Amino acid sequence: MFKIKSALVRQLNTSPGDTISSIVDHNMTVTGEVYFKGKTRIDGTVNGTIEGDYLILSRSGRINGDIKVATLVCHGIIEGNVRAETVKAKKNSSIYGKVTTTHLLLEPGANLDGEVTTVLETVAEELITEPYSQKYG
Repeated sequence: MFKIKSALVRQLNTSPGDTISSIVDHNMTVTGEVYFKGKTRIDGTVNGTIEGDYLILSRSGRINGDIKVATLVCHGIIEGNVRAETVKAKKNSSIYGKVTTTHLLLEPGANLDGEVTTVLETVAEELITEPYSQKYG
């Protein structure tokens, strides 16, 4: 029914070798705009927009705002629009909002309530214009 390219399978099964450079602890609430480069994990709550490279939202994590990243791995709850080249929604996660992506992986038990727009790989670069390193580097 669906043909998955072997390169896509390799990409989804591996993650960049960088270690997590920033963590929002489960006891923290951040309000405002968050910009980062590298890998960031959110265990707490962010109320505002997020822009960066590789974002991991843990089970205890919650984001109320829009997200623009290269890769998103969601275990928690997102209420906002997501623009990412790769989106992985894990079991028991919830995304409420518009998702624009090139690669979407929904595990059984993941909840996606909103609109999904997929784009070609050639257009994916437009999703992540001016990465953090160029803007704030």
